[in-house]
Amino acid sequence: MSTKNRTSLATRVIHAGHEPDPATGAVVPPLYTATTYVQDGIGKNRGYDYSRSGNPTRQRVESCLADLENAEAAFVFPSGLSAASTMLATLKPGAKIVAHEDLYGGVYRLLAQVGPAMAGYDVELVDFSDAEALRAVAQGANLMWFETPSNPLLKIVDLQAVAQIARDVGAVTVCDSTFASPCGQLPLDHGVDVVMHSATKFLGGHSDLLGGVLSVSERAPEGLAGRVGYLQNALGAVMSPSDCALLLRSLRTLALRVERQASSAAFIAEKLSQNASAYGISQVVYPGLETHRGHAIAAQQMANFGALISLRLEGGLDRVERVLTSTRLFHFAVSLGSVESLIQHPASLTHAAVAEEHREKISIGDDLIRLSVGCEDPDDLVADLDAALRTA
Repeated sequence: MSTKNRTSLATRVIHAGHEPDPATGAVVPPLYTATTYVQDGIGKNRGYDYSRSGNPTRQRVESCLADLENAEAAFVFPSGLSAASTMLATLKPGAKIVAHEDLYGGVYRLLAQVGPAMAGYDVELVDFSDAEALRAVAQGANLMWFETPSNPLLKIVDLQAVAQIARDVGAVTVCDSTFASPCGQLPLDHGVDVVMHSATKFLGGHSDLLGGVLSVSERAPEGLAGRVGYLQNALGAVMSPSDCALLLRSLRTLALRVERQASSAAFIAEKLSQNASAYGISQVVYPGLETHRGHAIAAQQMANFGALISLRLEGGLDRVERVLTSTRLFHFAVSLGSVESLIQHPASLTHAAVAEEHREKISIGDDLIRLSVGCEDPDDLVADLDAALRTA
């Protein structure tokens, strides 16, 4: 999809997929809950026959997401993991998958445990932020799956470098861009074939819907978008019309929310870094800090540095738990990307499904906590963390 002479993303989140209703002129498009549609004759209909195969509300939100990602097509699913499962179903049994070693625990479980058991996938985990290490294991790969920034270590992967390595070996690339959102980066513009999101996070942004997205580049291997669409219908992995309408509504404020969240996160990361010793913090991990290993690459390929901060705390697990349960504005809860700020413990929550030896290998220990910065006043959030870290 060409970006020439197009309006900015902040404008497109409001207008893409939101064309006024042609029947009434309503500026908010109607929600179509119908599961079936009258046919005008054999093989004759008005574009729809059964809601799993097509729904006007779902079509609108998929059109919006394709526009935002500069994609050939986008597809929405009832959860992020159902989107990931559908993408894996495009592979043949026994396919070789090279995956980032730092992944959301549910995707790790899907790739490293479920996929090999169900389809015999050969899965190799490697640090995608190390291009040479990736190239060394890439030969023969059918699919390369990675996150940037990664969950929860916030590693930054060079999108163009991975895309080039994949082209050299004939592999399809999938970038989980949940931590960035389309307002933070556009992986397809850097040569990636497919971008994935958990729509539950920044896209939804209000902790009130589950969803997943796959957006396929027009430069992806021929037929890939059609294959994903076919499997979405064949597997029945479709987002409900009501959630489609809710997601479409939420996308209209995406740019505003992410701008506030990212700027607040940068402010908070700097404050925590400046006072790390007083707060009993051994490491502040945020791509916007110059001390971050991937800062230079992030500055090149991201429009902002995101709203996630990871911290390593001193004092053992007891102190970590006291911090987690002492904040007033940061809720101790799973998930991220919402208007309310969240604090969570990856080792016992989002990454509990990851094999303990793998967590140890990549340093997801009991000392690690993750902050998702919301839309509250940043000074209030700093004060909340200050009180919890000093008293715990």
